[in-house]
Amino acid sequence: MHFSIKKILKAKFKQQEQQKLLDSLPMEIAQLKELLSYLNREDAPACDHTLKETLHFLRTHSLEVDNTVNWLNEHGGYCDCEVIYNVYDEVGDIVDWHLDAEDVQNTSTM
Repeated sequence: MHFSIKKILKAKFKQQEQQKLLDSLPMEIAQLKELLSYLNREDAPACDHTLKETLHFLRTHSLEVDNTVNWLNEHGGYCDCEVIYNVYDEVGDIVDWHLDAEDVQNTSTM
């Protein structure tokens, strides 16, 4: 297969996969970004390897808990720090939310 055709097909596949991920989001993109920012805030407690902070956010923002937790689990978010790192790895670029060097330092104690 010619290199440029292969590159185009690969880009199209990636775009389709990203769209599937966006379509599967259990909340609006802005809400997901708010959740990630909330979990990554400077005064966030150390991760206790539960979804305690995530659940608090979902409930206080009247978001669907069960479907959201299932979605987070499917994307590697089994506790608050995994939501930051694993879910971020999958959706950060797609939803335009990024950890910067300072943010990584803030969550390294989780």
